[in-house]
Amino acid sequence: MNIKVCGITQLKQLQQLDGLNIDFAGLIFYKESPRYVVGKISKEELESTDFDIKKVGVFVNAAYDEIIQMVEDYGLDVVQLHGEETPELCEQLSDDVEVIKAFSIDANTGSIDELVADYDAVCDYYLFDTAGKNGAVGGTGKQFDWKLLKKAKIEKPFFLSGGIGLEDAVKVKAFKHPDFMGIDINSKFEKEPGVKDMALVLQLKQALK
Repeated sequence: MNIKVCGITQLKQLQQLDGLNIDFAGLIFYKESPRYVVGKISKEELESTDFDIKKVGVFVNAAYDEIIQMVEDYGLDVVQLHGEETPELCEQLSDDVEVIKAFSIDANTGSIDELVADYDAVCDYYLFDTAGKNGAVGGTGKQFDWKLLKKAKIEKPFFLSGGIGLEDAVKVKAFKHPDFMGIDINSKFEKEPGVKDMALVLQLKQALK
């Protein structure tokens, strides 16, 4: 199972995740986030370091030119689009980089398959997160009802996100869907916003074996 640790703000922690053989690390390029990475990790630092971990740039309703600039500056392997981005933008970006399209889920979400249908041909992965209040993006620390996904075909590799903690390891292992590829973790593994507790991350990795 793949693990994506999102909200990294320190080069040292990116190196530690790489050393733990974590699969994906999320760097947030959304200025409203307390985990905004610009000014905390420089492009020069990343250029001089070799990683096996896939670097994921997280964007919210950013323009194509801005995203591509960050892909080049930070050597991003994947972009995660966490806003109301169009299939057209996903298709544009997919020529240069892998694309994760994130969808916010709550009790009012209808058909998951209808929700993702327009993105089927233009993304590499999906990510399902808990919808925030009043249109807030991610970071809720809460879980949506995963049963909503079990009823859907989806037919693309996807990440589960939203309030997943170490105590959820058994629940994660019990979750079955043919396209389920991994989890996205963030706030439940932090000492403070943007600073991860690596001991907890390691415990989760071991618990998921």
